[in-house]
Amino acid sequence: MQPKTFGHQIRRSAYFAHLAKRRIYSSIIILVFTMLIISGFIVANDRNAGGFWDGINQLGDFPYEVLSEAGEKFLELPSHLLTYLPALLETIHIAGAATLVGALSGLFLSLLSTRGLAYWPWAIPIFRRMMDIMRAIPEIVIALVLIFVLGGGPIPAMIAIAFHTAGALGKQFSEVNENVDTKPIDGLLSVGAKWFQRMWLGVVPQVSPNYLSYGLMRFEINIRASAILGFVGAGGIGYELRNTMSWGKGKYDEAAAIFILLFLTIVLVDQLSSLVRSRLIGTTG
Repeated sequence: MQPKTFGHQIRRSAYFAHLAKRRIYSSIIILVFTMLIISGFIVANDRNAGGFWDGINQLGDFPYEVLSEAGEKFLELPSHLLTYLPALLETIHIAGAATLVGALSGLFLSLLSTRGLAYWPWAIPIFRRMMDIMRAIPEIVIALVLIFVLGGGPIPAMIAIAFHTAGALGKQFSEVNENVDTKPIDGLLSVGAKWFQRMWLGVVPQVSPNYLSYGLMRFEINIRASAILGFVGAGGIGYELRNTMSWGKGKYDEAAAIFILLFLTIVLVDQLSSLVRSRLIGTTG
């Protein structure tokens, strides 16, 4: 019994030593992260046009003015909602087209970057780095460059969102592809099926529910991204919101109507996509 007890004590001591070392490393990481946040805040506050602490007491002034003017012109809100509905539909169209193009591009990138499925196995790192770059560049940066080249409008916004979506969905799709059953693929290969046929008939049917779930989730994100890109001249309801906010008092009731449209749309899309995803999970589970 003594050798066993001695060995148990050694393992116990080693475990606690390892645990203490992990706690030290975690504390150092948390300390460094906290210092980075504090230093970043100080730098941002110094470079800001006005001090953060000096202006924080005015944080609620703009929402108060918008709500006050919207309340005074409450009867005009329904007409404003109808006025800006076409701009909202344009935003939804931008998001829908970008999601579709990005999802199709991400599908091919994911198949080309998944081990065991790739057409060129040696090129897997290349396609993965491509998706990393596509995810790393923010949509607004791409949109600003395209607006400078192509001019303002919905096309630059659609391209920018589709570019980022392809990288994001490609990464998610590739993780799903790694869990596919390879038996149908091997069966198709044994009868002489081409690579595209093996992917379309052997892989896509297995993972299509996951693809659709991720695509719907990305569609929600792209609606918000499309509205934000409108602030830089990419069209849609974001462009109208920027104009009403820039006009100032007298247009705040219209800005409130736009906020209401955006809020209702995002909530509706979120609920619909959650319902579809839950049904897909229930079907495939």
